[in-house]
Amino acid sequence: MAHESHDDWRARQTSALRYDSELGSVAVGHLRRLAREPRPTCTPQAADARQYCIHTLKTNGYHVRELPFEYSAAVGTLGTPVAGLVTLLVIGAASAASLGNHPALALAVLLAGFLTVAFVGRWIATRGVLALPLMRRRGVNLEAWRGDEEPGAWLVAHIDSKSQPIPLLLRAAGIVALILASIVAIVVVVSANFGYSTNAVWPYVGIMSIAGALPVLASVVGRSSPGAVDNASGVGTVLCAAAILPPEEPIGVLITDAEELGLAGARAWCAETTRPRVPVLNCDGIDDNGQLTLMWTRPRSPRLEHVVRDAAARQHETLRVIPLVPGVLVDALAFSDAGWEAVTLSRGSFTTLRRIHTRGDSLDHLQGRGLSGAALTVALAASSLTERC
Repeated sequence: MAHESHDDWRARQTSALRYDSELGSVAVGHLRRLAREPRPTCTPQAADARQYCIHTLKTNGYHVRELPFEYSAAVGTLGTPVAGLVTLLVIGAASAASLGNHPALALAVLLAGFLTVAFVGRWIATRGVLALPLMRRRGVNLEAWRGDEEPGAWLVAHIDSKSQPIPLLLRAAGIVALILASIVAIVVVVSANFGYSTNAVWPYVGIMSIAGALPVLASVVGRSSPGAVDNASGVGTVLCAAAILPPEEPIGVLITDAEELGLAGARAWCAETTRPRVPVLNCDGIDDNGQLTLMWTRPRSPRLEHVVRDAAARQHETLRVIPLVPGVLVDALAFSDAGWEAVTLSRGSFTTLRRIHTRGDSLDHLQGRGLSGAALTVALAASSLTERC
């Protein structure tokens, strides 16, 4: 294999490993080992899962090092509910001012409130998660590489899990409803400032904002989900992809911690690494069913989309390309914010989103049928990217 060209390797993988039962059984083995119990960050269970990844990567010839980091758990634990509460209060205050015949005051409240939420929220999400002195915690990232050459691409997945009283689908729907309520509130207030009668609209704005805020306020962090789809499946996919790539491929593997608490691990690694900024293929949520999906964040990377689409096409699989769903946070967002080209590969449906962050995200509802195909797609894409570097 050491003298095999990229094209020969990709052709062989496409023809021989697409239906390779051995690759599938290895992937399922990773999934069952990692998803046998919840893995909240800073717990023995998370440390045990990390040691399994270390052993697997070393067995496949990777150098591995643990990179501890510190972060504020307040961002991931309290950030979403607090942002939802503040947004609801801003809309309520603007509604009271507008109904009291003070449209200029209502507009000022909305602009000041939403700008504060946007700028403060942005700082807290990008820098505050590492800098805030509240609820300080310690996490550990895993960084792996082979050979002396700098990686030409990074394969990324997060190891930690969390639970919430509501599934991810409901939280995302609540965030979308709050955003729509905010937009309607601005339109109503601007119309009132131009002399239009808008009082009859406010009850509907209130209903929409309360309906959106309730699931957002309920997004408190727990520890009861085994995190099979989110994200034992992603880690298993990355471990398989890393194993089947030729030994001379300049590939890096990053297993992040505390993704479920504000993308803390990815943000810490981006802030501290001196590695060259090369493409990142993040794996998060590989279900048995559903279409293989690439989610992009801004700035969008047509090059990565083309490479991953081509890798999927080699397996006669159509790749769906969509923007990152509002209310869904993935490590690729941290990389994009830091100036890296990054996309996230997943597989699933609305049924998948209904399980994520609940007790139902377990091995009872996930067999691992989609992991081997996703791993081969990631490996083929990574091989193409390193060839171009």
